[in-house]
Parts: sequence; structure tokens; C-alpha cells
Amino acid sequence: MKFKSFLLLIVIISIHLSISAQTLTVATYNLRYDNRGDSGNLWINRAPIQANLIHFHDFDVVGIQEGLINQLEDLSKALPQYTRYGIGRDDGKAAGEHSAIYYKKDKFKLLKSGDFWLSQTPDKPGKGWDATCCNRICSWVQLQDIASKKTFYFFNVHFDHQGVIARIESAKLMIEKIKSIAGNNPAVFTGDLNGGRNSDCYKYIANAGIIKDSHDLASFTYENNGSFNSFRTPRGMEVIDHIFVTKEFKVKKWGILTDTYFGKYPSDHFPVMSIISF
Repeated sequence: MKFKSFLLLIVIISIHLSISAQTLTVATYNLRYDNRGDSGNLWINRAPIQANLIHFHDFDVVGIQEGLINQLEDLSKALPQYTRYGIGRDDGKAAGEHSAIYYKKDKFKLLKSGDFWLSQTPDKPGKGWDATCCNRICSWVQLQDIASKKTFYFFNVHFDHQGVIARIESAKLMIEKIKSIAGNNPAVFTGDLNGGRNSDCYKYIANAGIIKDSHDLASFTYENNGSFNSFRTPRGMEVIDHIFVTKEFKVKKWGILTDTYFGKYPSDHFPVMSIISF
């Protein structure tokens, strides 16, 4: 009887630990916007591949970049197990690219959500600092895990590709916003920073003392090339797509997913994935 009681106790403890140490598969993925000039890599052909990629790798939450509304709708239709949040960067509604967040709707409850622009006037659409091309936006959500009742924030962004000042000022704004919105709560920050680990914007974020690169915290990394491919064989090791986490998270794995179809890539970026727990 004592042995059976001991086994029962072990089972109860194991169940408790599995619930208390919640594991999440998170990712960041620049979809490449629906560009009719992408001969040989049109969205109509890439869309089902990207949906299958997300489904197969079983992301719990994924922050996407460059998604136009038709792309978001295509993914939502192909992935009914997910719901999404995010507004268009051009008008705060549906126009322009989105930094949307997809999450499993049977696993998470949305508690809060919001958006801000990477500019001197973050509450309204507009270009920031020395950016000349585009408005840039960050979307964020607070999610509650339905099973464990634990909550965390998830921020997703796309930094400017031309403005050097815009990138460093965007980094400062992100840290400020994570502190003011998430406070002391667990948070994940994903995005295409258009900057590698030696860039000023990356260094500012990584050294701010608020969040750490999940790559550096991972017990195992899968990093065979950089995260940008331009629809061609990647030539270097620079990673511009990042996943940062606050101190509450432990990181089991981090990797760049180089899935292909008929020798082609589903996007001009590879998705970057982390398995984390908190």
C-alpha cells in the first residue's frame, strides 16, 4: 500500500509540474508581402505551403511580418485552429502590411490587445525619424493559457529596412513600451529587426536588461544559415529575425526552419522558432 501511495504521489506531482511549467512553441515569420513582381514565388503558390509549415511545426503563437489583409485571410482560412490580432500599418484598420499575431484559439484566451507605431507619434499612423518608405507598427496581445490560467504578453514588430536612426529609436521605443504595457509580467517579443546581432538596434534591446535573446538562452540551437534568403540560397549567417523573452522564461530550443518545396522557399525569410517554458 505504501508503494502504491508513493506512486500516486509521484503521478500527482508530475501532473502538477507539467501544468505549472507551461511549455510554448513560439515563432517569428516574415511572410513576404503579396508582390505580383515575385515571378516564380507568387503568394498564390506560397500560401498553402506557409499554412502547412505553421500547422506542421505546431506553433502555439507566431508573430508575422509583411502580411497584407488578403494574406492574413488566406492563412486564417487555412488554419481554423488559430485566431489572430493586428491592424494595418497604413490606416490602423486593414490597409498596408500587418505585424499580426496568430495564436491557438483553443489554448489561449485574449485578455488585452493593442498597437503602436514606430515613430515620434506612436498613437497614430506615420513614419518615424529617418524612415522614408513605410509606416512601421507593433501589435501586442496579453494571452491567458486556458489550462494553467497563466498569462503573458506577446509583442510583434517589423523595424524599418532603410532608416538607421529609425531602427535604434524603434529599439528604444520597444523597450519603453514593453516596460509600460507588460510591467513585471512575462513577455515575449518577436520581430524582423532588419538588424543582426552586431547592429545597434539589436544591441540596445539585448542589453537593456528587460528581455534576452532566446537564442542565447537555449539549451540547443539549430542554426545552419542566416534567417534571410531573398528566395535564393542564403550566403551568410546573419540573423535578422529574433525572439526575445523576459526572465520568467526558460528556453529549451531555438532554430531556423529551412523548409522548402520543389527547391523553393515559402518566403524570403525563414521562420525562427523557440520552445520556451515559464
